[in-house]
Amino acid sequence: MTMLSNPASKYRSYPVLDLPDRTWPNKTISQAPIWCSSDLRDGNQSLIEPMSPEKKLRFFKTLVEVGVKEIEVAFPSASQTDFDFVRLLIEEGHIPEDTTIQVLTQAREDLIARTFESLKGAPKAIVHMYNAVSPAFRRIVFNQDKAGVKAIAVHAAELFKKYAAQQPETQWTFQYSPETFSATETPFAVEVCNAVLDVWQPTAANKVILNLPATVEVAMPNVYADQIEWFARNINHRKNVIISLHTHNDRGTGVAASELGILAGADRVEGCLFGNGERTGNVDLVTLALNMYTQGIDPQLDFSDIDAVRKVVEECNQLPVHPRHPYAGDLVHTAFSGSHQDAIRKGFAQRQAGDIWEVPYLPIDPADIGRDYEAVIRVNSQSGKGGVTYLLEQEYGIQLPRRMQIEFSQVIKTETDRSGLEVSAAQIYSILDNEYLKAVTPYALQKHRIQEEDGTCTLITEVSANGVTKSWSGCGNGPLEALVASLPMPVEIMDYHQHAIGSGSDAQAAAFIELRLPEQRPVFGVGIDSNITTASIRALFSALNRAQANAEPDKNSA
Repeated sequence: MTMLSNPASKYRSYPVLDLPDRTWPNKTISQAPIWCSSDLRDGNQSLIEPMSPEKKLRFFKTLVEVGVKEIEVAFPSASQTDFDFVRLLIEEGHIPEDTTIQVLTQAREDLIARTFESLKGAPKAIVHMYNAVSPAFRRIVFNQDKAGVKAIAVHAAELFKKYAAQQPETQWTFQYSPETFSATETPFAVEVCNAVLDVWQPTAANKVILNLPATVEVAMPNVYADQIEWFARNINHRKNVIISLHTHNDRGTGVAASELGILAGADRVEGCLFGNGERTGNVDLVTLALNMYTQGIDPQLDFSDIDAVRKVVEECNQLPVHPRHPYAGDLVHTAFSGSHQDAIRKGFAQRQAGDIWEVPYLPIDPADIGRDYEAVIRVNSQSGKGGVTYLLEQEYGIQLPRRMQIEFSQVIKTETDRSGLEVSAAQIYSILDNEYLKAVTPYALQKHRIQEEDGTCTLITEVSANGVTKSWSGCGNGPLEALVASLPMPVEIMDYHQHAIGSGSDAQAAAFIELRLPEQRPVFGVGIDSNITTASIRALFSALNRAQANAEPDKNSA
C-alpha cells in the first residue's frame, strides 16, 4: 500500500471556527499557568512496563521537588495497584500541605464510588471525571446522540456531589473533561460543560476545573486556540471556572497548542515531564516551562538540575530522552560547526555580568539548568582535530559514552590550547591514561574481595588513602551498589556504560562511570581490566578521585 496521490479522497481538513474578532494573536504570556502533572497516570498507562509503586513514589517526590502543585497520581478504579498507591500517599503522609493529588474516573457510578473510597482521609483532592463527546465517539463508540452523551455527564456530576457529601472532611475540587474536545463541535462542548456546571454550581471559594483535551491533535494550534477562546467567552460561571488544557502531540505541535491556548484564556496546563504519554505523548511540561523562562517569565517550576530530573524520568519510564530534546538533550548545548563554536565563544567573551542573555545559538544559559556549554568533537573520519573519539575507537577499540565525549573533548582542548599543536592517536590515549586510568589520588585501590549470599553482594576493598591503608566494606544488590555503600562519603552514579575491547582470550573490558559528589557537577571515571567487575570498580575509583580533585580542600578529608 502506498500514500495516496489525492489524500483529499480519504482525509479532510478540520473546520475552523468563525471567530473574526479573536484576541489571542495580539496577546503575550505574562505569567505561568497552574501546572498539573499527569506523569503518574496518563504517562504511566502509556508505558510498555508500567511503573512499580516504588518508582511512582520516587517520581512523585521528584515532581514535588520541581514544584508541581497538582499531580494526577492514579486511576484508582482501574486497578488495585492504582488504588493502593493513592492509599499509600495518604496513609504514609507523602503529600505536602501545598500539593493536591488528582485522580481520574470514568462517568460510571461503580467507578466513581471506588474513586472516592480511595481518597478517604485526604485533606484535599481533585476528582477528575470524563466522557467522550465528539461526533465520531458518539456515533462509533457509544451509539449515543447528543442528549445521551450530555445525560451521562450530568448524572456523573450528580454522583460526585453525592459521594463528596459522604466525606465532608476532605476539601474537594471537581474536574470535568469533555474528552475529545478538540474534535467536538465547540458549541456542544460548551453545552455539556454548562450542564455539568448547573449541577456543581461553582463559587469563588470552590472553583470547578473544566479540562479541554486535544485528546488527538486534529488541526493546527491556531484552531485549538480559537476553540479555547470561543469556549471561554460562552461558558457560564467563567469567573469561578478554571479552564485547563490537556494537549497531545499527534501533529507534533502539543507545546505550541498549549502556548496558544494560554493566550486564548486558559488558566491551567496538564502534561508530562519530557512529553511522555500515549501515542506521540502529552505536552512536554519541561519545554513549555523553559520556553516561558527564556521569555523572562518565572515558570514556578525549578529545573536548576535538569540532568537529575531527567535521570529520574528515564529510569522510572524506561524511556530515553532524545539527545536533541529541547533544553535537556545531551547535544542541545553542543556546537559541531566551527562557525557556530566561534560565534558562541565570541558571545561569551563579550558578555558582561548582568547583561540580558544574548549568546548566538544558545536560547538559554545552560548554567541556569545545571548544564555547561561544551564544544563536542564531531566523530567521523573527516573530523581532523575533532576526531578524538573516532581515533580512540579506531586505534584502541575504546568507545566513549556520549556525555564522556563532551567531558574528554575539553581535556584534549586544554592540551591542544597549551601546545598549539595537533595530537596523534597515541597522544590522545596517553592523555586518557593519565587523566582517567591513573587517577589514583587520594584513594588508590589495592585489592578487593566479593562475597555473595542469598542475593546480597558484600564488597570488601583495601584502599590506600593519603598513605594510610584502610578497609572499606559495603552490601548491595551488586558489586557497584555495595562499593557505593562502603564509601566514606555520599556519591550518586549518574550513568554507567561498558563494552568489550577485542575478542577471544585477550579481550578486555572497558567501564565508564559518571559520578557526582554532593553540590558538584558530575565527572567520569574509566576502568579497563580483563574482568568486567574489576573494570567497573576501577572506573568508580577513577571517577571518585577525579571528583575529589575538583572538590573544596575541606571535602578531601574522609
